[in-house]
Amino acid sequence: MSDTDDADVLRELASLPTIASPRVSPDGETVALYYDVTGRNELHLLDPRDGNREQLSDGEVPRSVRAGFEWDPSGDRLFYHRDEDGDEQHDVWAMSLDGESEPIVEMDGQLRLHSVSEDGETLLLGSSRDGQMNLYRHDLQSDETTKLTDYERAVAAGELAPDGDRIAYATNETDAYENLDVYVADADGSNPRNLDIGDVGAEAAPIDWGPDGDRLLVSDNTEDLNRSGIVDLSGDVSGAADVTWFGGDEFEESPSHFLEAGDQFVASRTRGAVTVPVIYDVETGEARELDFPAGVANVTEGRLADDRLLAYRTTSSRRPELVAYDLASDATETVLDAEYGPFAPDDFVEPETVSFVSDGVPETPARAVDHAPYEEFEIEGLLFDSGRRPSPLIVNPHGGPRHRDSRQFSYRVQFLLARGYSVLQVNYRGSTGRGREFVEELYDDWGGAEQGDVATGVEHVLNEYDWLDEDRVAVYGGSYGGYSANWQMVQYPDLYAAGIAWVGVSDLFDMYENTMPHFRTELMVKNLGEPDENEALYRERSPVTHVENLDAPLLIVHGVNDPRVPVSQARILRDALDDAGFEEGVDYEYEELGEEGHGSGDIDQKIRSLELLDDFLDRRIGAERTAVASLDD
Repeated sequence: MSDTDDADVLRELASLPTIASPRVSPDGETVALYYDVTGRNELHLLDPRDGNREQLSDGEVPRSVRAGFEWDPSGDRLFYHRDEDGDEQHDVWAMSLDGESEPIVEMDGQLRLHSVSEDGETLLLGSSRDGQMNLYRHDLQSDETTKLTDYERAVAAGELAPDGDRIAYATNETDAYENLDVYVADADGSNPRNLDIGDVGAEAAPIDWGPDGDRLLVSDNTEDLNRSGIVDLSGDVSGAADVTWFGGDEFEESPSHFLEAGDQFVASRTRGAVTVPVIYDVETGEARELDFPAGVANVTEGRLADDRLLAYRTTSSRRPELVAYDLASDATETVLDAEYGPFAPDDFVEPETVSFVSDGVPETPARAVDHAPYEEFEIEGLLFDSGRRPSPLIVNPHGGPRHRDSRQFSYRVQFLLARGYSVLQVNYRGSTGRGREFVEELYDDWGGAEQGDVATGVEHVLNEYDWLDEDRVAVYGGSYGGYSANWQMVQYPDLYAAGIAWVGVSDLFDMYENTMPHFRTELMVKNLGEPDENEALYRERSPVTHVENLDAPLLIVHGVNDPRVPVSQARILRDALDDAGFEEGVDYEYEELGEEGHGSGDIDQKIRSLELLDDFLDRRIGAERTAVASLDD
């Protein structure tokens, strides 16, 4: 492939437009969605009957979708979020269907719209204006905003009842830090009632109100695997709630929403790296798994005017598209095709599932912290084969850490494959999809067994696949994946020839002090405890503590407006490397990205990010390019 073709692959892959947050209008005649076909994320309106699409916004919406939008029940406008350069400190604005915008709620701190009342007169909001994330009510007629809750722990999952007379939300008032309970209160926040769903120490949350307001769809993981439940609120409001449970006996499932009549609801079922929608019958409990390819599919709220459901689907080699799903026949019809540019689906690679047993302690020597063997788990991962022989390997741990890698399209992964690098993703202990107990393996142990799982996965594939080049292995991750990249480089330096930490964590003390308030409590303290009570753990598991172990070049990239993992994380690591005698440009490389937060969906910024990644890997470990058939014709 020529140099021109190489550049084309980079630009064309980064420029493929992406669908986000599709929402069916109240009358079912229109779909609103975020779409970056112009090179920038914008709101678009789609006619599902003929696929015609028109751009609605023109630069007003965030470049990266960190929060979605909601239809006004009138169908005449959309409530959406605005921020400044990716800092996620959103205000709520409204945009009419002719593209005119006006501010609705402007507050200090992070702001998120949870729901809109059926009469369109009330917004339920989450805000960190006063420090912690709590709920607020905004009256559109009077333009008044009222604080409804005042908890020390973050309030999440706010849901406004259909008639606006009650709210449901999740928070924690117990001494069990991992706990999460469902509350129902009056519309002004008074008379809060803990529904006592599930055990103390488990996590429950409200998901959706039934159309009559007498039932509440909830999630709960008391029995380990997450399950769906319906709470009957029609009778006595005192005592424990009456809950009917669905699923959770074989697969992890997450409820999504009631269908319009309230006699069915939608849930997402996890099977390994696959997510498929399930429709539950409320009366019989019967579950019906919808027919989608092995990948990730979700059914959106609302129905199209012809009574079909709107669904989003993708696989590792098939880009996201929107389809109309007919429940009567299981037939699908595409309403917004995936864009492939000059590529064909066959240019893209599906992964192989790999599995291995890990006790969290690989054979590779630990240079930072020694661990005794942990409990053994069978760990699964996805291995993408670039087809090159021999092939360098990019180890790509996911972020979160409460997340998992699944069979959905990733332009970054497919770019690396086109460059001749094979890619390994590991769903280490602490990942989602396998129940609460598996998630809690990470508590009080960041930088412990989960990082051992990643390293054991690397050892496994190097032993099993002789076409992988053990001398050219790099680790690359963002957010918690960036923490993993930093930690792998100082804990298991013998494994890696290079590392890339993108918006990565390096200093746990600084992360606690400077991240958002609800991240401080619900991420840092929930996983690691208070730093003044666990000072040794915070210090020991901070990659910056062990920078002297770095033995291969490291690329550090960070957005200056990142509110989740503040840019101080990158600067602290850079300064520590300097103090330890490492030379910038030789031993490590450093890039700060202006006008960007915790990653970006802007296509120009995607191109710049791939160029940084491509240049670093090419210089540091190199690979022979893989031909892309559609560009070689």
